Amino acid sequence: MKNFARSNSSLVSIVIPCRNEEKFIGKCIDSIIANDYPKDRFEILIVDGMSDDGTIDILRKYIQQYSFIKLLDNLKEITPVALNIGIKNAKGEFIIRMDAHATYEKHYISKCVKYLHKYNADNVGGTMVTMPREDTFIGRAIVLALSHRFGVGGSVFRTGFKKPKLVDTVFGGCYKKEVFEKIGLFNEKLVHTQDMEFNLRLKKAGGRILLVPDIVSYYYTRSDFLTFCKNNFKNGFWAIYPFKFTNTMPVSLRHLIPLAFVFGLIGSGVFAFFSPIFLWLFLFIVAFYVLTSFYFSMKIAIQKKDVRYLFIMPVMFKSLHIGYGLGSVYGLLKASTSRQFWKNLRTIFFEK
Repeated sequence: MKNFARSNSSLVSIVIPCRNEEKFIGKCIDSIIANDYPKDRFEILIVDGMSDDGTIDILRKYIQQYSFIKLLDNLKEITPVALNIGIKNAKGEFIIRMDAHATYEKHYISKCVKYLHKYNADNVGGTMVTMPREDTFIGRAIVLALSHRFGVGGSVFRTGFKKPKLVDTVFGGCYKKEVFEKIGLFNEKLVHTQDMEFNLRLKKAGGRILLVPDIVSYYYTRSDFLTFCKNNFKNGFWAIYPFKFTNTMPVSLRHLIPLAFVFGLIGSGVFAFFSPIFLWLFLFIVAFYVLTSFYFSMKIAIQKKDVRYLFIMPVMFKSLHIGYGLGSVYGLLKASTSRQFWKNLRTIFFEK
């Protein structure tokens, strides 16, 4: 891998959206600098959303030491705008979108470039290993929920995989710059899920999105339960609300499952007052979910050799699924008042 990195002449631009990341930005940059890719063949573009903590002071020290690090301003403070600013200022043949909350293995850049060439892909990503920001029991339980197939479904970059495979989206991603010239930039109306929408747009245009297991990053997620619940609700909201802004499918179908689950619970629960059939349906949904959650929680407890997981994991799974589903319901209610929302739905699901 090192020989490949040294012999390859492709210039790589790394774009990092950033806001108030004084606790993590240093670790992120250090991991990138430690990569084996030639230092004269990549640039780091940090697009800051008007940070008001110590982030800028930390970045200035890195900029003074490394000429390949540049700081750009993002006056609108949202991620898709930051990504587009970085892309417009990028000089590289390839653009890697990185997250300030993550660190990257030393072959990350060279492997991204290698596999883009090898498979003639338009976007390449890898395994995202979720880590707790604080090494507490709750923090570890949150990580398990976000890394388990029962928790996040078919999100294989979170749950793990063995061979390179074509997918709908990846974490971060290394893109050919020509991709943005072909299908445009990130949708700046999507405060969240802009990566998913862009990658689905890329796939619809015939692009190849490749997931490779030995491209590894480590993402540090918040470790307190209240923030976990809030993020689940927010993520659920942004699984549905983007339909208001685009006539291209903005998420994968798996992101709609929590919405269907919550609607199933609410609908059967309400109609149970009028018909015993719906009462039995409600009880079946609840019983099936509880037993499935208990089964996977028991497996985790046995694997971790800690009986506490038998009791905490059902809470984590329920908070993840119900919170996400309720967020989706709220997103649907808020978006449904827009005529454009219904027009986009018709285009996505009924028109070719």
